[in-house]
Amino acid sequence: MSLDKRVQSEQSKWMQGKGPMNDVVISSRARLARNLADYSFPSREDAKQLHQVREKVKQALGELQYKLDFLQMEDLSELEKRGLVERHLISINHASQGPEKGLAIDEDQMISIMVNEEDHLRIQVLFPGMQLQDALRLAEEVDDGLEEKLEYAFQEKWGYLSCCPTNLGTGLRVSVMVHLPGLALTGNLKQTLQLVTRLGLAVRGLYGEGSESAGNIFQLSNQTSLGLKEEEMIDNISGVIEQVVERERQARQFLLREREIDIKDQVWRAYGVLAYAQKMTSEEAISLLSDLKLGIDLEIIKEIDPTILSQLMVLIRPATLQRINNRELDEIERDIKRAELIKKKLDGGVQNVR
Repeated sequence: MSLDKRVQSEQSKWMQGKGPMNDVVISSRARLARNLADYSFPSREDAKQLHQVREKVKQALGELQYKLDFLQMEDLSELEKRGLVERHLISINHASQGPEKGLAIDEDQMISIMVNEEDHLRIQVLFPGMQLQDALRLAEEVDDGLEEKLEYAFQEKWGYLSCCPTNLGTGLRVSVMVHLPGLALTGNLKQTLQLVTRLGLAVRGLYGEGSESAGNIFQLSNQTSLGLKEEEMIDNISGVIEQVVERERQARQFLLREREIDIKDQVWRAYGVLAYAQKMTSEEAISLLSDLKLGIDLEIIKEIDPTILSQLMVLIRPATLQRINNRELDEIERDIKRAELIKKKLDGGVQNVR
């Protein structure tokens, strides 16, 4: 499949799937940081050494059982790279300028492997809903296959060596993307996120470190990987996420019980604007989609796919929207095309009010 088809395809499984706890948890990610022995970290290597690393990794990837396409980042346009960021397949850092960067990606867009990002290898797996164990299992399978062909930088005392000290040890970073409108509307969001931080997790925005939250969507992840086994790390973060999910569900039921008219009004107003607006900014769209998803999960609105938020929060982004339309769009054109896309997704009507 060509890059054009990958970027325009709506069939990314983490966007389409209905995993466990999908009323609150949008996706689960496991990422392993690895570096090759006998090479400096990417930030300290010249273009020749980075080229050697990329070629070694590319050859090893070609011998795996997984069908992965390998892309050289310098061959991609800025629009294509931004589209990959919007799909959470590469980091903002990997989309920036830099020599000899690469990306391996599978057809389902669940496996993506960044080459010569902050580390030589960033092996990432995305699953829908709360599926950290499954995401880790697949990431480890890919990692084990590569380790048979590549010599990793590893020390008995420190584990896998990484450019960033927080990735020493297992090199594992797991994160969960959550949708928390109930906690936001009841005024309990700040308290809950503070609790998450005290329990050892980092709270980030929609696109990870340095990004802002949008549509009451947050990424919660472990802060370090040293001193814990992979299973212990998964158990710890899963326990925290379960608490967050329970708090969010309680907040939603409170809204339905104590503020039923207000919440129904907010949900239906969001639907009305999304269904009939002629143009819409991405910021307005993600906020209204957050309200709509809340209404779907509370069964205020029925007959709409509950994965609409996870699909549209990617498809309405500027770069992806332009790729879908096969041309560059100015700001006003993007706002118009965004509204058209949302209406198309909502087409089919809404039935039944709780």
